[in-house]
Amino acid sequence: MRVSEDEQNEDLQIDALKQAGCEKIYKDHGVSGSQIKRTGLDKLFKKLTNGDTLVVWKLDRLGRSTSHLFQLLDHLRQRGIDFHAITQGIDTTTSIGRMLYGQLAVFAEFEREQIRERTKAGMAAAKKRGKHIGRPRKLNDKQVLEAKYFVEQKQKTITSIAKIYGVSTQTLSKAIKECNQIAGCK
Repeated sequence: MRVSEDEQNEDLQIDALKQAGCEKIYKDHGVSGSQIKRTGLDKLFKKLTNGDTLVVWKLDRLGRSTSHLFQLLDHLRQRGIDFHAITQGIDTTTSIGRMLYGQLAVFAEFEREQIRERTKAGMAAAKKRGKHIGRPRKLNDKQVLEAKYFVEQKQKTITSIAKIYGVSTQTLSKAIKECNQIAGCK
């Protein structure tokens, strides 16, 4: 059970949980559901074992973030723990409850795929605009342009420039090659 604000009446939740047959009630009083670290929830998850049923008043009492909520529900399923959300009528011990849970899982997977697609599209657009994607570069643009100039003018070797910048010859060669492939890299 989670009560996020002092004025919220927890008696309603406690009564419903007791009526549902809960033997032990864990509380996170005054804690936001969006927080991943919650003392009561952490204690509860340590105590749950295969065959137990986790009962909550509402899905949003378990968590407000859809992705975090589905992560928790999937974790329960993998551990053989049933789930019951009283107000939504989701009870994985029943066939209709499992069906509702299955629909929720489909929407969760859809949401993950949408996030993945948007991320991929965003990265592709950023890359098209010349933004670097991935870990930080070992050489900045100025260093690459200087190295390219010195090599083209035969003033220095790739090996000597690589030593100056503290990178391998492969790293420097690759950076120069990539620069040559970009329009406007002079």
